[in-house]
Amino acid sequence: MTNLQQAASSTTPRVAVIGGGPAGLMAAEGLAAQGLQVDVFDAMPSVGRKFLMAGRGGLNLTHSEGPSAFLARYGSRAAHVAPWLQAMDATALREWAHALGIETFVGSSGRVFPQEMKAAPLLRAWLARLRAAGVRFHMRHRWLGWPQDETMSSQTLRFDTPDGVQACAADAVVLAVGGGSWAKLGSDGAWVPGLQSHGVPVAPLRPANCGFDVAWSAHFVERYAGQPVKSVSMACATMPARQGEFVVSASGIEGSLVYAMSAALRDEIDRSGRAVAMLDLAPDWTQDKVNAAVMHPRGARSMSSHLQSRMGLTGVKAGLLRECATAEDFKDPARLAMRIKALPVTLLRPRPIDEAISTAGGVAFDAVSAGLMLVSAPGVFCAGEMLDWEAPTGGYLLTACMASGVVAARGVCEYLAGRR
Repeated sequence: MTNLQQAASSTTPRVAVIGGGPAGLMAAEGLAAQGLQVDVFDAMPSVGRKFLMAGRGGLNLTHSEGPSAFLARYGSRAAHVAPWLQAMDATALREWAHALGIETFVGSSGRVFPQEMKAAPLLRAWLARLRAAGVRFHMRHRWLGWPQDETMSSQTLRFDTPDGVQACAADAVVLAVGGGSWAKLGSDGAWVPGLQSHGVPVAPLRPANCGFDVAWSAHFVERYAGQPVKSVSMACATMPARQGEFVVSASGIEGSLVYAMSAALRDEIDRSGRAVAMLDLAPDWTQDKVNAAVMHPRGARSMSSHLQSRMGLTGVKAGLLRECATAEDFKDPARLAMRIKALPVTLLRPRPIDEAISTAGGVAFDAVSAGLMLVSAPGVFCAGEMLDWEAPTGGYLLTACMASGVVAARGVCEYLAGRR
């Protein structure tokens, strides 16, 4: 018998939480609060690695917009996510952080951040509270899934550990193993084949909140790669214009505005083989005002000098116009004025999944109950990004991940109560 098996001899029900990200930690907190013995297993040397990475530029914890607008951010999965947000919405998440001693504030964009902006103080306080509640952590324990010839069961957990393969008995299991992005931080999607081999329907993992490839010219890349494009708006065939900023990369485009549009752009590429992002380089100017500026007599000045003088169109914006408009556009001031307000950028493909902030796809919702228990495996629950939903950046992804952990913990408690 391994040490893990011996630790399970207590009469207190034991729950194994596999995955130490926000969803798994929130599930662990809810379970420990009900007096259960909780063991968190993670393949990495420490928990919350992707959480810490996401907070390097300032941890965007949640968003302050109203409930209806907030829920709409989950698109076609809004109806599935709605019960999670009833269990823990943005207000409740802020209150939870405050109870940890982490004050929050609302930024100018409506996003909610910790007062110190960093993820590390919150994670330290959270882990201290979990340990005080009796939660035990087992690092460098990679879950090996279930053998092909064995029924999925909460009684047959196996882990690859520094001391070899170990077995673990548990009364219930919460799987919170993440999606498929940022594999070096532990979210590698390696769990997909194992669940599929046991008949669990899993939609293919796809990049979400990702950049896209564009066939830039070598000249454009040399001059503008890495430069931010600010105060623009972007639209596509299935999504109205949104204003913001993005970054030109050597391979294409990325950044907050692109991430907000990424689901629609990715799906359009899946349908049509490519997508067109329509840029408005002067979103605060009307078309008439742009027309007047472009068609104003320019004398001997070049068109580039004219646009700089009349509109302040310089740098990377001017470079984008030269890159994506045609020679015929530049010969006709009226056409060029139209292009400034509607500049097509052809996107070839999303960037690789491991570069994405998050993933779409995962365990199908019809494979789990309202309490997030696998229909085909009583006692086994799923939470977080491994389920088939997605959300844009802005705090929506993190909020729903943590809320799903709350729901899974409640589901486990109901399941265990029904067995007594």
